Amino acid sequence: MKLITEGDINSYYLQTLCMLFFPRAKFSNTETIGPDTPVAIVKVSSDEKTAYAEASLTMGARTVIKYHSEDFSDNEPKKNVKSIAASKAFFEAATEFCKYNPPWGILTGVRPTKLAFDRINAGMTKDQAVKSLRSDYLLYPKKAILAVDIARYESRIIKNYTEKDCSVYISIPFCPSRCAYCSFVSYTTKKLLSLIPEYLQAMKTELMHLSKLIKELGMNIVTIYIGGGTPSTLTEQQLEDLLSYIDLCFDTASLHEYTFEAGRADTITEQKLKSCKVHNVTRISVNPQTLCEDILVSVGRKHTVEQFYNAYDTAVKSGIPHINTDLIIGLPGDNFNIYSSTIEKIVEMAPDNITAHTFAAKKSSELTVSGSEVFMDDYRDLAKCVDYTQIITKSAGYVPYYMYRQKNSAGNLENVGFCKKGTECIYNVLMMEEVHTIFAAGAGAVTKFTKDSGEMIERSFNPKYPYEYLEQNREEEYKKLQKKAFDFFADTVKQ
Repeated sequence: MKLITEGDINSYYLQTLCMLFFPRAKFSNTETIGPDTPVAIVKVSSDEKTAYAEASLTMGARTVIKYHSEDFSDNEPKKNVKSIAASKAFFEAATEFCKYNPPWGILTGVRPTKLAFDRINAGMTKDQAVKSLRSDYLLYPKKAILAVDIARYESRIIKNYTEKDCSVYISIPFCPSRCAYCSFVSYTTKKLLSLIPEYLQAMKTELMHLSKLIKELGMNIVTIYIGGGTPSTLTEQQLEDLLSYIDLCFDTASLHEYTFEAGRADTITEQKLKSCKVHNVTRISVNPQTLCEDILVSVGRKHTVEQFYNAYDTAVKSGIPHINTDLIIGLPGDNFNIYSSTIEKIVEMAPDNITAHTFAAKKSSELTVSGSEVFMDDYRDLAKCVDYTQIITKSAGYVPYYMYRQKNSAGNLENVGFCKKGTECIYNVLMMEEVHTIFAAGAGAVTKFTKDSGEMIERSFNPKYPYEYLEQNREEEYKKLQKKAFDFFADTVKQ
C-alpha cells in the first residue's frame, strides 16, 4: 500500500488505520503503484481556529475523497487536533471505499477503557461518556457502551484498594510445546526445559527479596498471579516445592485472590491441582482456545478436545473455587459456525470466568513468520463472533468486567473477560488499568510501581530470557530494585 501525507500528521498512526481496512498491507516509499495497489493521500492544513484535512483513497480507476475539520481547543495540543482531523478524514474515505465500518472507529490503543475512565472521572454520566466516545473516536454505539460499562464495573473494584495494596506476579516462561500463534517468551526445547530446576532456585531468591521489600515499604499483598508460558509445565514435585516456598514468603491465606494459570489441558493433573488447593490457590485457568479438533491440530495446540474436557472436570473436582477458560476468536480456519459452537459449549459448562480473545497476528509467531494466511477473509464474520460472545454470555448471567486489545488484532477488535457477578479476576483489573503496584519475579517479568491513581508509573524489567535471568546476581538486582522503590515511594515510606 502507498501512503502519502502532507502536513503535521502522525504517519505511523495512519498506517495502523490503513491496516484496519487492508490487513495485509505493507508500506514502502519505493513501492511500485499497480492497478491493485491502494493509494492513500492525506493532507492537513490549518488556520488559527481550525484544522482542515483531506483524504483520498484510490485503487485502479476508483477514488473516494473525504474532508474533515476539527476546531482547536485549550485542552488539546494543536498537533493532536490535526492528527485527529486527518484520521477522521481517512477513516470516512476508507469506510466508503471498502464498504466496511470498523466498530472501534479511529481508536487503535490497547486500553479503550482508559478513555472511558477519563470521562467518568470528569463527572460525565454514562450517556454523556458514551456520546463523547462516539463523537471523538467514531465508535459504534455498542462499543462505546461496552467501554463505559466495563470502566464503571472496574471502578467499583478499584475503589476497594489503596496505594498501600500491591500484587505479586510470578513468571514461569516454559511450555511443553509452542503454539503456532504464540509470540510469548516461552521455552519448549529439552535443553531449555532443563533450565527449570536452576530457574526455580533463582526465582526463590528473588521472591524472598520481594517479600522483604514489600514489608520494608509497608505494603499489603492482595493478589498473587502465577502466569507463563504454561505454569503447569512444572512437574508435580516442582510445583509443590514452588507453592510451598511462596507460602514461606507471603501470607497466602489472607489474599483476596490467588491465581494459577494452569493453561494447557495436556499439562494438568489431579495432583498438581491438589497442590494448588492445599496452598490456597483460589482461581485457575484451563484454556481450550477452541473446541474444534481440526483447528487445534492446525495451530499446533498439543491437546485434544477430550483432554480439555477431562482437565476441566479435574479442575471442578479439585475444589478450587473459580475456573477461567480462555478462547481465541478467529484462529486460522475459524468461522462463525465453528466458533459459535465452541462458545455455546463453554457457556453450558458454566465456568466462573470466560475470556474471549480476538486473534492477533504476532510478528514472531510461527504463523506470521511462515507467511500463512492468518486472518478471516471477512472481518464482518469475525465481528459477528465477538458480538455473539457478548450476547450468549449475557443471556447466561455473565457480565463483561475487563477489556484490552492487542496490537495487530484482527479487525482491531477487543479481548473481553466475562464473569459471573462476584467472581471477577481482581488482578486482571488492577493490572490492566495500571492503578496498582505489581512486584514481579522471573524471566520476562516487569515490576510496576504506581501512585497518584496511576498518574505516576515506573517500571523495572527483568531479562526476557531464562539464561539471561540466571546470569544475574540476585543480591545486586535486589539492591537496585530496592533503591528504585524507595526513591519512587519516598514521600510515603518511612526510611
